[in-house]
Amino acid sequence: MLMLKLDKNKEKPLYEQLYIGIKYAIIHKQIEVGDKLPSKRKLAEFLNISQTTIEIAYSQLTAEGYIVSKPRIGFFVEELDELPYIEEEPLNMPVDKAEQKIYQFDFHPGKIDTDSFPFSLWRKYAKNLYDSSSKEFLQIGDPQGEYALRAEISKYLYQSRGIVCKPEQIVIGSGTEHLLPMILRLLENDSIFALENPGYSAIPRIHLQNSAISIPVDEDGLNVDELEKTNANVVYITPSHQFPTGAVLSATRRTQLLKWAVKDENHYIIEDDYDSEFRYIGKPIPALHGLDQNNKVIYISTFTKSLMPSLRVAYFVLPTTLLPKYRETFSFYSATVPRFDQHILANFMRDGYFSKHLNRMRKIYRKKHEKLTQTFETYYPDVMITGDKAGMHILISVPLSKSEDQLKQIAARDNIAIYPVSDYLLKPIEYKFPTFLFGFGGIPLDQIEVGIHQLMKCWRVSKSKKR
Repeated sequence: MLMLKLDKNKEKPLYEQLYIGIKYAIIHKQIEVGDKLPSKRKLAEFLNISQTTIEIAYSQLTAEGYIVSKPRIGFFVEELDELPYIEEEPLNMPVDKAEQKIYQFDFHPGKIDTDSFPFSLWRKYAKNLYDSSSKEFLQIGDPQGEYALRAEISKYLYQSRGIVCKPEQIVIGSGTEHLLPMILRLLENDSIFALENPGYSAIPRIHLQNSAISIPVDEDGLNVDELEKTNANVVYITPSHQFPTGAVLSATRRTQLLKWAVKDENHYIIEDDYDSEFRYIGKPIPALHGLDQNNKVIYISTFTKSLMPSLRVAYFVLPTTLLPKYRETFSFYSATVPRFDQHILANFMRDGYFSKHLNRMRKIYRKKHEKLTQTFETYYPDVMITGDKAGMHILISVPLSKSEDQLKQIAARDNIAIYPVSDYLLKPIEYKFPTFLFGFGGIPLDQIEVGIHQLMKCWRVSKSKKR
């Protein structure tokens, strides 16, 4: 039986203590590859804790690829490669403008819950800044962005993602679409770029000047074996919640990818952590950047999902080895986010309101996520769900005879906007059934079930009997 020390008096939840303990034991070979873990019931009795606590810890370990669940048999330790270095405890989807029609139900994955935004509080911070005492903000600011905001982002990344970085490593810009070309120029314009397929649809348009290589994605995330067969030297990846499939890059592939990065001095990984704040089972998946000990990961994220898309504040964290080149290349640039907006956000974060807002939104989105998945589950097996552990969208597949485009048009005629996965393909992939992304952020909780039933009715999918 696992000999783990759990302290019920600690602030850290028991499931997290258990998850860390088992993960440590696996990494340090205290539990061997192929070993079967105790059943949830037996371990709960042995540790005198609830089975739910065990289940959450096991789910987190499964999501990260440390263990695998074999139905009706149990949980077993997966084989892991060793990292070049192991750090034990580390100190936007753009809205499609082509369609102007306003739908009764819009399941776009990039929309947020606007009813829950703290307008009065944001207005207070804006009012306090728009004053003659802030006249210095009328001048051009630091090209990397305001230091006050970079300092707050640095603290936030350490506390929430285990990323240790200094404000000097952070560059602020108006969205991923603005920042990514800067990164590409920094890594030389002739870099050979690898992308996930399916993946973030704006990236190929940003990278049109070069021919990008598409790498397939499966249930364990980016297929690193396929990446290694190419001559790519830069890979763009969403490891914590792959867009759009929802896959998590497994622990083995994280190790493999970091090993790929250290093989060549020109190899780099761009980690897009676009919605890591919203995970509904266990705790957030650790950032790949937190495992990088060789200055090979460029971390990029935004406030699009966590705050609002229209704020247009994104940022990347540069490895210290690239800072001299950045300053040489971009010293004449001006920050693309207004200084007033940067300071409003910095003050909002400094006073703890950003964390409070996130906690509130997690609860709201968890309820919406549950409503969406539970409603679709009533149509199983005529509707199948994947990618439902985190983020602000899920994938559904429908074994109907019609094509994705036909189903999309039928929905549109019934005043419902849906988004096929084919919109996010770099190269064609043959899906067994029509597959769609369903975002829930922009739909009121009480309208989610109504919208899905209306969609299923126009598709003429009957509800299944309770299983």
